[in-house]
Amino acid sequence: MPRITKTLVESIPTPETRPSFAWDDKISGFGIKVLPSGKRKYVLKYRTHGGRAGRQRWLGLGMHGPVTAEQARVLAQRALATVADGGDPQATRQSVAAAPTLAHVWDRYERDHLPLKKPSTKRNYETIWNDRLKPAFGKHRLEEIRRAEVDAFHKKLSDTPYQANRTLALLSKLMNLAEEWEWREGTNPCRHISKFRERARQRFLSIEEIRAVREASAKLVAQNEITAHAANILELLLLTGARSGELASAEWAWVDWGLQMIALPDSKSGAKTIYLSKDAVAVLRDQHARSKGQAYIYPGRSGGKHIHNLRKPWARICKEVGLEGVRVHDLRHTAASLALGSGTSLAIVGRLLGHTQVQTTLRYSHLDKDPALRAADLIGQQVRGATTGEGEQSYTTDGATSAPDA
Repeated sequence: MPRITKTLVESIPTPETRPSFAWDDKISGFGIKVLPSGKRKYVLKYRTHGGRAGRQRWLGLGMHGPVTAEQARVLAQRALATVADGGDPQATRQSVAAAPTLAHVWDRYERDHLPLKKPSTKRNYETIWNDRLKPAFGKHRLEEIRRAEVDAFHKKLSDTPYQANRTLALLSKLMNLAEEWEWREGTNPCRHISKFRERARQRFLSIEEIRAVREASAKLVAQNEITAHAANILELLLLTGARSGELASAEWAWVDWGLQMIALPDSKSGAKTIYLSKDAVAVLRDQHARSKGQAYIYPGRSGGKHIHNLRKPWARICKEVGLEGVRVHDLRHTAASLALGSGTSLAIVGRLLGHTQVQTTLRYSHLDKDPALRAADLIGQQVRGATTGEGEQSYTTDGATSAPDA
C-alpha cells in the first residue's frame, strides 16, 4: 500500500458507481475515500478497545482540499492514540453532535411549562425567544454557552434595559431547567451578570390632556378612523385604572350592574374586581347597547374573539392631540395619580388597581401638578409664617401652629 500524499490522492481515478479507497502504508486504517462525485474524503478505520473483538468504527477526518494529506495524517495519529487509551473518537463526536442545544430546552419548556403561564406572559416569552434568544443562542449546545458570551449579548441590549433584563431572566430560567433535567453541568452562565437599572415611567395625563384626548377620540370615531369599541375601552381604562388586557378580554357574564363591578376570574394578580363609578357604568352601558349579544364586552374583528390591538387607535389619538411618548398603560398611571391627588389613601387606590402590596401602588403615585402645587404652597405658607410670626412657632402636619416646648 502506498503512502497517502497529495499527489496520490489527486491521481486516483474517479469511480463510476461505488466509492473507491486507498490505504496508507504506515498508519493502519488511515486512507482516502474517493466518491463518484469526484470528492475525496480522508477517513480512519479502527476497532474500539484496540482488539479484533472490538467494534469497527469509521471516523471522517475531512475533505481533501480544506484538509491536506499531512493534516489528515496528524488527525489519524491523534485518534489512534485516543483508541489506544481506551477511547472512542467517533462515539465522542456523535455524543457532541447529539448534545442538547438551547432550542431543545425551549421546545420542552414550550410544551410543558409555557401553557401554564397567563396569555400575556406566554406571548411575551414567545416574542423574547423568537426575536432575541433563538437567533443568538438557539443552535448553541448548552455546554458552549459561557458567561462572557451572555454578558456581551446582554450589553448589546442596553438601549432597551427593561427588555434586556427580561431576556436575561428567561435565559436564566432555561439554563436552570437544563441543569434540573441533567442536560448541563456547571453554574448558570447568567449568574453574576448585572442587570440594567430600570427607571419607572413617570408619564401621566394632565386634566387638559385628558380633555383633549376625549375630544380627539370622539372626532376620530365620527370620521371612522378608529372604532367606537376602541374609543369606549380607552375611556373605560381611564375611568377604572384597569389593565388593557383585563378589559379587552372581559365578558358580559362577569358584569354585576347592581354592585357596579366587573368580577374577573383571573388577572395578573389572580381573581380581581374592577370597580365601576357612575361614569364608568354609563360608558359600559353605552358599550352594551353597541355589542349586545356578544360574549365579550369588546369584541374583535374576528367572530368569537375579543379586541386585541389598542396601540393603533391610541397612536392615532395621540397623533391627533400631539402627545408623544404616552402609552396605553399610562392611562392606568393617570387614574392612579388622579385618585391619589384627590386625597384617596394608598390602600384604597391599591384596591382599585388590584394591587396586593402597597409598594406596588407607590410606583403609581405620580401626582398631578395641581395637588402637587397645593402641597408646595402649604409648605411655603408654613416656612414664611415661621419668619414673619411673633416668637418661635412649631407647625403640625396639618398646618396648625403650636407653642414651643417650655
